[in-house]
Amino acid sequence: MAKQKSFSCAACGAVSTKWAGQCEACDAWNTITEDSGLSTGPAKKSLGAKRGSKMVLSDLSSTEAPPPRTRSGVAELDRVLGGGLVPASAILVGGDPGIGKSTLLLQAAAHFARAGLKTLYVSGEEASAQVRMRAQRLGLASAPVQLATETNLRDILTTLDAEKPQLVIIDSIQTMWADHVDSAPGSVSQVRAAAHELTSFAKRKGVSVVLVGHVTKDGQIAGPRVVEHMVDTVLYFEGERGHQFRILRAVKNRFGPADEIGVF
Repeated sequence: MAKQKSFSCAACGAVSTKWAGQCEACDAWNTITEDSGLSTGPAKKSLGAKRGSKMVLSDLSSTEAPPPRTRSGVAELDRVLGGGLVPASAILVGGDPGIGKSTLLLQAAAHFARAGLKTLYVSGEEASAQVRMRAQRLGLASAPVQLATETNLRDILTTLDAEKPQLVIIDSIQTMWADHVDSAPGSVSQVRAAAHELTSFAKRKGVSVVLVGHVTKDGQIAGPRVVEHMVDTVLYFEGERGHQFRILRAVKNRFGPADEIGVF
């Protein structure tokens, strides 16, 4: 089947059929890269050709109990999250490389695990031994957190199906690789596909998923900003190198206020 080349902007995720030096959508320079091919073969059958399943409807006036929350034990993180971790939520934590995202989330993972949540920490950037060394340095080595070093999205989802964790931390989303997407890890299409699969898994299985994302020099999540609309909560971990304090800022939160900050 014939395929047509596709190009996308690494800054905003805009897709076009030809390369250009400047993105027409966000005006960024030198951010257009070749993406996976688009099928130009015969159109697929209409969605109406095969009937789907009837949706379950509910009344707007119906009352439901608010979702239960699990506190991390890190007071500043709990406040920014709106009171704790909500089941089946998808959270994106962004920040400069080396700012301390992995350290913060490892501490949170240890607290959640000790609170009774089955927790899995998947690292695509460090070996398990390196994560253990950091845990020992922080005094968290005894926490019942399960570790894995993997970047293949299919293998990760298979493991999650088998292990059935309640909390999964993916460090980082830029290292994940979906083998059904024809582009390099970290590209717009790979980041989008990985985020979509992981957030869908969170909603389908009732698992809380935390995605770590590095930011660009402009302070945006590296890769397409479309990832931000897929998740429930977007947090930015900020601070100047060499300074004592770090700030965790909520810019989106479907389960709480989006103007909270935490100081570390």
